[in-house]
Amino acid sequence: MTRTPRTTDVLIIGGGVIGLAIAWRAAQGGLSVVVADPEPGRGASHAAAGMLTPAAEAAYAERQLFELGSASLARYPAFVAELTQVTGLPTGFRATGTLAVGYDADDMAMLDEHARLRASFGAPSQRLTGRQCMQQEPLLGPVTGGLLVDDDASVDPRLLTDALLAAARAAGAVHLPRRALRLRTDGGRAAGADLEDGSAVAAGQVVLAAGWRSAQLDGLPPGAVLPLRPVKGQIIRLRPTARTQAAGLPPALLTRTLRGLVHGSSVYLVPRDDGSLVVGATQEEMGADTTVTAGGIWQLLRDARALVPGITELEFAEAAAGLRPGTPDNAPVIGPSGLPGLVLATGHFRSGVLLAPITAELVAGFLLDITLAPAGLPFTADRFAFQRTAN
Repeated sequence: MTRTPRTTDVLIIGGGVIGLAIAWRAAQGGLSVVVADPEPGRGASHAAAGMLTPAAEAAYAERQLFELGSASLARYPAFVAELTQVTGLPTGFRATGTLAVGYDADDMAMLDEHARLRASFGAPSQRLTGRQCMQQEPLLGPVTGGLLVDDDASVDPRLLTDALLAAARAAGAVHLPRRALRLRTDGGRAAGADLEDGSAVAAGQVVLAAGWRSAQLDGLPPGAVLPLRPVKGQIIRLRPTARTQAAGLPPALLTRTLRGLVHGSSVYLVPRDDGSLVVGATQEEMGADTTVTAGGIWQLLRDARALVPGITELEFAEAAAGLRPGTPDNAPVIGPSGLPGLVLATGHFRSGVLLAPITAELVAGFLLDITLAPAGLPFTADRFAFQRTAN
């Protein structure tokens, strides 16, 4: 017996930070919304550190990505304040800036190059000596120098996705804890999806926001398949204990996000409001592998300890690995696809948490008006058309 499909204006496939933010904004706009995801917030969002650092996630050829990230960061204070007002839930947002440090002279030379990149984007940073870095963060170990960026921020992605799910539901969105297996089409346009339990959702528009799995959805026509790949990242979480206090260390070892280079190896430490630290992250082209490895964890702890020796007194709370959705140019895919009715919101790579507010604004606006705002135009799927033609 065939079940009658659930009907909705918008079906969102994927309930990470991007999918949930779109669901919230689209439901606020008056659309009926269904989100299909067996475990919302448990993909790449769950393993993310939550750094909101536009310049750190862009290279010289990626000015448009920097501008999109900066626009999204500017929206964050109001975005999280509204979330907390609607749901009563925290997001862990901290507008405390970033301190980037170089362990040795070669590391500092790389940071100086980053400072020039920031300057080319019109985003200044303050050059600090090693002594000045330690004045900013007293528990920092000996470093050669650093850069202070006051306008960066951070958020706790796990708290953020919890709040987004609650806000989306409060606005009327429905969450179905099931994976979408196959795209439905009707008359040459997207019309919903079949779910893993045999049920289906019929929708006027479908938003594909399933991270690296977006390209694996059955039923996508050749012109709508995206060049996505999973990029593995391992992180660890450390938390203070009674031993930390006994050692004379403060509850929080850092006041702001610390990004460091240690003999050319990159590491970051992101403090949370409860005194815990997120240390990350490796970047590994290993396919769909989420194995936590001894080598990855050793590398992170080695470099983090070189910068902040006091972490050895913290409790090892968790090790995790996630899969970032990477594209050939490291930028997201936002807006209409090659199939009418199918809207894309994926490929955010390292910047999914950072870009959530502006992606939600752009995609919800498109769902309501069928017009993509100018900020989203550089990130449509059209830019990959030449690659599909060449192949």
